[in-house]
Amino acid sequence: MIRESTLFAAVLLAALVIPAGPGHAQVVAQSEAGFVVKLSADAAASPVDTWRMLIAPAKWWSSDHTWSHDATNLYLDAQAGGCFCEKLPKPADAPAGQRIGSVEHMHVLFADPQRGLLRMRGSLGPLQGEALNGTMTITLVKTETGTRIELEYVVGGYMRMKGEEIAPAVDGMLGQQLASLAAVLTAAPPPQPAAPG
Repeated sequence: MIRESTLFAAVLLAALVIPAGPGHAQVVAQSEAGFVVKLSADAAASPVDTWRMLIAPAKWWSSDHTWSHDATNLYLDAQAGGCFCEKLPKPADAPAGQRIGSVEHMHVLFADPQRGLLRMRGSLGPLQGEALNGTMTITLVKTETGTRIELEYVVGGYMRMKGEEIAPAVDGMLGQQLASLAAVLTAAPPPQPAAPG
């Protein structure tokens, strides 16, 4: 199991060495009370296909930014009250009958595929151990060449870490995920919804 201090160091390192990719990323506000990050990226896919991929984070989120070190354990139930969560598989030496673990990264407040709007609340990574509240809004905007994905993450509350260090780290980490989402949409067809029944 990765310790939160180790995860924080990994997030900082990622912010320093991984470019945000195509689009625009910026810490637009910052104080001792919190920060706001805004990012955007362009995807060569329709808003409908972009939404389908957006709600399948196991296909594009980096395994480096998961608790289990495996993005295939991520899932997102894209309806109000739903969960952007992660399964924590049992280790090979787990006692008989031990259940798997789980992590809630965020929970869904607003999901509207027709308008291309997903809003979730939660503190990601090392922010989870602080008295913080984070609200992420993702908006899909149709363009001439596909879809512009706009992401805003507003974080506020009390934290023991320095805001001027963690805000750029969060910006870099989210920029990596957004660039990965745009790249996957360009390289592969989006997942199809499961058949009813």
